[in-house]
Amino acid sequence: MNIDLNDYRTPGQLIAFLLEQRGWSQRTLAVVMGTDETGLNKIVAGKRPIDAKTALILEEVFGVEAENFLKLQKNYDLAVARIEARPDPTRKTRAQLYGDLPVAAMIKRGWLDANDIKDTKNVESSLCRFFGVNRLEDIEILSHAAKRTEVSITATPAQMAWIYRVKTLAEEMMVARYSSTGVQTAIKKIQGLLYAPEELRNVPRILAEAGIRFVIVEALPSSKIDGVCFWLNDTSPVIGMTMRFDRIDNFCFVLRHELEHVLNRDGLDTTTAMLDVDIQNNNHQYEAAEIEQQERRANEAAADFCVPKKMMDAFISRKAPIFAERDIIGLSRMVKVHPGLIAGQLQHQTGEYNKFRQHLVPVREIITPNAITDGWGDIASAG
Repeated sequence: MNIDLNDYRTPGQLIAFLLEQRGWSQRTLAVVMGTDETGLNKIVAGKRPIDAKTALILEEVFGVEAENFLKLQKNYDLAVARIEARPDPTRKTRAQLYGDLPVAAMIKRGWLDANDIKDTKNVESSLCRFFGVNRLEDIEILSHAAKRTEVSITATPAQMAWIYRVKTLAEEMMVARYSSTGVQTAIKKIQGLLYAPEELRNVPRILAEAGIRFVIVEALPSSKIDGVCFWLNDTSPVIGMTMRFDRIDNFCFVLRHELEHVLNRDGLDTTTAMLDVDIQNNNHQYEAAEIEQQERRANEAAADFCVPKKMMDAFISRKAPIFAERDIIGLSRMVKVHPGLIAGQLQHQTGEYNKFRQHLVPVREIITPNAITDGWGDIASAG
């Protein structure tokens, strides 16, 4: 039997129509179905929902598909629920925040003052404080938040949270007044430290003297951030690093990459943070040709800083495909850098990342005691 469900609001109304067509009473239908008459009366009156078993029996009796009865019931239940429900305008916002931000990790890191993710009241007030807003819906990671700030960028919510942590810590720092000559001097001083890992402990001090706010914040899970460069109030550059690879070559490369952004004032005119993700594989998150050029320039400067390009190219040309230990040591002494920087460049240019690992010494424990650091079990105080 063809039934237009638009003619009925409840399955009970459809049953009443079918009874009228046949001239049956509800008692007759109860006898035919072998069911309780009182229960059937409640279904017809819309006071009891119809279940799948009853819908199948009605299908046998009237030749109307059981799905029709169940569909009417579902539509009716949903309509009633819509009338009774109390809309919560913050629920959509909450879904974006809790679904996109790594809230549990932020609590664990001490960035949010809450016991756990279920502590929604404290989580939400802490999120507002963390992002510097008065309302949840003003948090910048939300798709409808169109405002631009000094850290505005195309980034994942986890990456944006990391940048805000860097920004918060950087704002509390006291550094010298910045000048372009100061960063040039800093680069030269740091280059003079590359021969020995323990000398890199001086990097935070050198950067502060140059007016650069240098912060190390452990990366959030799956963010793959290496570093960032942005400007506070258009006058004070900030460099944030994750040190997600604890190796001398990676630290020196990423640091020099970010210093090139500072040197060229990248991001200052566009109020865009230069976020570098998976930096040595060129997986940055920009589409504009201008920024593509800035990233390429920073990578070239970083590689040349670790090992002068001409010397590296000549070394590979002479020694490939076999790079003996004595040759790596010899080149490092000639260039006056640690062998790990030679090894890192060799890995990158040859693609043989399983080789030369003995030279890639860790440096995080050397550098972090002298830097503003957040992560690896420690929480930097801010504000």
